[in-house]
Amino acid sequence: MKQLNHYLLSTLFWAILGVLVVLVLLDGLSDLIDGLGDLSSTYSFTDLLIYIGLTLPRRIEEFVPFATLIGALFGLGRLGSSSELTIIRGAGVSMPQLAWMAVKPALLVAMGGLAIGEFVAPVSEQIAVSQRAMAQRDDPNLAGRYGAWNRDGRTFVHVDAVQRGGLIFGVTLIEFNDAGALTRSVSADRGTFQGDRWLLEGVSTTELTTSGTSVTRQTTREWRSGITPNLLTLDTVKPESLPVTQLWQYAAYLRNQGLLANDIEFAFWNKVLQPLSCAGLVVLAMSFIFGPLRETNMSARIFAGVLAGVVFRISQDFFGPVTLLAGLSGGVAAMLTVALCWGVGLALLLRRQ
Repeated sequence: MKQLNHYLLSTLFWAILGVLVVLVLLDGLSDLIDGLGDLSSTYSFTDLLIYIGLTLPRRIEEFVPFATLIGALFGLGRLGSSSELTIIRGAGVSMPQLAWMAVKPALLVAMGGLAIGEFVAPVSEQIAVSQRAMAQRDDPNLAGRYGAWNRDGRTFVHVDAVQRGGLIFGVTLIEFNDAGALTRSVSADRGTFQGDRWLLEGVSTTELTTSGTSVTRQTTREWRSGITPNLLTLDTVKPESLPVTQLWQYAAYLRNQGLLANDIEFAFWNKVLQPLSCAGLVVLAMSFIFGPLRETNMSARIFAGVLAGVVFRISQDFFGPVTLLAGLSGGVAAMLTVALCWGVGLALLLRRQ
């Protein structure tokens, strides 16, 4: 039994890993082609390649569930085609035992993806986004396309680029009074965080009054705000790229500001439940091998697996916005996708029985 465990672990692990590499490279190539339209005198092809390279850790974590399904389908399908699964079942290995053996490599890959998403992807993604924004902020055709919006009381803040160490570029502050009327607009070339405040440089301030507008320019200006460099860093990257340890705190901050945080909670629970999702996808892959599709050829099984993976991804993208409309928590939305995966997989396997 120990040798059988090791054999299945090795076979499925390398199958899942191989599919993961292919998916990540294809996604990176797709982004590379899309990014060619953004090339300019300030944003070169080398900059684009660096951006793609730095975002690879995020792509790895993102495609782990999809790769788990397709890789398990490939691995189990190969074992089924060579009648090895029949021999294993004939040796007295029950379906639950076989399922547990198949789930182990999926959990191994899922935990590796979770570690990359927790410790590597947040740093590399922030550097990638920052470098791209810095290269493109001087291009009038792309200025303002990237960056982050935030809110501090009645002040709305936009930052073009955030660098590690508390340095921001392209700062815009839009201030409103209690009645919701625009009173002041402040723009600055850059800002540096100094303990409990920001020091803005190259500042231009536009005051709006009933008699008209006035513009003043300053070399430096202090800006006191509860917005920290860490918070701005969280704003500039996708929620899926943030570490689990920061997602929940970020959601709490948004709720305190009176903003919706369902998408942040959804991203948090998706990360936490990813090992369970991967295990469910392996069960779904097993249902294609032992269930109704066991008599079909391998190409049909692969097509069905790819289709199921697409449905799984779409369901994740679908249930997130649904929480905003239905008022559900992000945890409920994440559990719906996991329950759907497990439910379909178990139902198909039970039909075989």
